[in-house]
Amino acid sequence: MRRERSGLGPDWHVGGELAARYAAGTAAESDAWSLEKHVEACGACAAAVSSAVRAGPETGPLLAGIRAAVLERADQEPRESVGSRAYAGDPEAHESAASPAYADTGTAARTGAGPGIGTSTRTGTGTGPGASPTTSTGAGTTGVPPRLSRAARVVWAAGPALRGAWLVALVVVALGAVALSYGAGLGASVRPLLLVTAPVLPLAGVALSYGLHADPLYEIATSTPSGGLRLLLTRAAAVLAVSVPALTLAGAVLPVAAGGPGAAAWLLPGLALTIAALALGSFVGGRRGAAAVGAAWLAFVVAPATAGGPAGAALMAGASPYFAGPAVQSGWAAGAAACALLLAARRRSFDHLETP
Repeated sequence: MRRERSGLGPDWHVGGELAARYAAGTAAESDAWSLEKHVEACGACAAAVSSAVRAGPETGPLLAGIRAAVLERADQEPRESVGSRAYAGDPEAHESAASPAYADTGTAARTGAGPGIGTSTRTGTGTGPGASPTTSTGAGTTGVPPRLSRAARVVWAAGPALRGAWLVALVVVALGAVALSYGAGLGASVRPLLLVTAPVLPLAGVALSYGLHADPLYEIATSTPSGGLRLLLTRAAAVLAVSVPALTLAGAVLPVAAGGPGAAAWLLPGLALTIAALALGSFVGGRRGAAAVGAAWLAFVVAPATAGGPAGAALMAGASPYFAGPAVQSGWAAGAAACALLLAARRRSFDHLETP
């Protein structure tokens, strides 16, 4: 990159040599990340990189074919959508189909003029002065206010786990532990049961957040500059940000057993399991890695801890060696650090698509 100074201080821009290396796939990882971050805000550098990619002997013809196919599909899809609504008896669709703005959509798509291909933003639904603003696309009107749409996009970016059965399971476990302790009269015997269960829940959430079998947009997300390990860690952090407070708070309100581990004793084991699953997933895929780590936890921790009994003092005595004490917690911390180093060494593996 070359550095140029402006009145606002030092600024970085992409040089022709770096753009060519990036287009050929030979740029160093740190240079590629810097370039990808920079072109998000610099239109001139984005145009330079785009030109370098289009000029490549392999990428140029491929991108030209994809662009032609997208424009051809975009020229047909809005007409099919409006026609379908008109056939269904939507009077607004009849007006849209005959309007000059709609007739110029195909021309705008082919020439690059206009705001976008088959997209528009309207305020009001046409049903009255108090109607809510809606966002419309070539496929129709979403009916979601723009502010709500932004919030929905944030939740969507956080990963599939926060939108599906995993979140329900987390709430059921946290509230179920409190209900069993106070409602069913089990008292302090519930805390060790929560301790051996809690580390597996973030593990399952991470497995459901990223990968071929978890995310319907996996191939698209992986191809973006923010895909790969960066997106995986972002979604893992979102899972931990939800599960850690919920499970720790649930453990804190449970009655304390004499001599038993504290409510937060599961945090380092849970973190170690999560990072271990990510590191193993770099070899075998996220779902297989999480399943293997979860099976190891059941075999080497849950089974021995529950050997003397699934509840009460016997479970507390069986679970304490895996959670209580500075030496045990230090061991979990060391394991988490070792897995993090392995994950860093294997970070480039997440740039490739998983195999089924």
